[in-house]
Amino acid sequence: MAGPSKTTSQELSLARQIGVLLAQHHAVVVCGGLGGVMEACAEGASSAGGTVVGLLPGLERSQGNRYLTVALATGLGELRNGVLVSACDALIVVGGSWGTLSEIALAQRAEKPVVSLCGWRLPVQATAAGGSLPIEVSTPVEAVGAVLPCCLESSGDDG
Repeated sequence: MAGPSKTTSQELSLARQIGVLLAQHHAVVVCGGLGGVMEACAEGASSAGGTVVGLLPGLERSQGNRYLTVALATGLGELRNGVLVSACDALIVVGGSWGTLSEIALAQRAEKPVVSLCGWRLPVQATAAGGSLPIEVSTPVEAVGAVLPCCLESSGDDG
């Protein structure tokens, strides 16, 4: 899960709903572990009994939001975005920021599915180097539905 720490109340609500849906389908949520969209998704997943892993940019686990099941202090700063992308089967993005855009680019480069809800619209020229644009969806249900088959395939879970 990716998204900005400075966000709108609508984006926070959408991220919470995505967290709940992912937890209900037994998906492990991996996020940046801080506030904003990351915290809202973690809150939703945690409220539904899910597991949330936060990959923190700093050296202190205490910097993570209170809804994390596991807080990993990477000490990598924003470079932790690459670790996040490597650790996930698919990336759901809510909203937009420069850090979020870097996660989208890394996921696209790694040929991982990227789903965007209320995110920045990328120009068609972004596909010039090959690949495709993120899948744009309108609801949290569509977002989770777009990645769930991928997540289930990778984990071997059949339902």
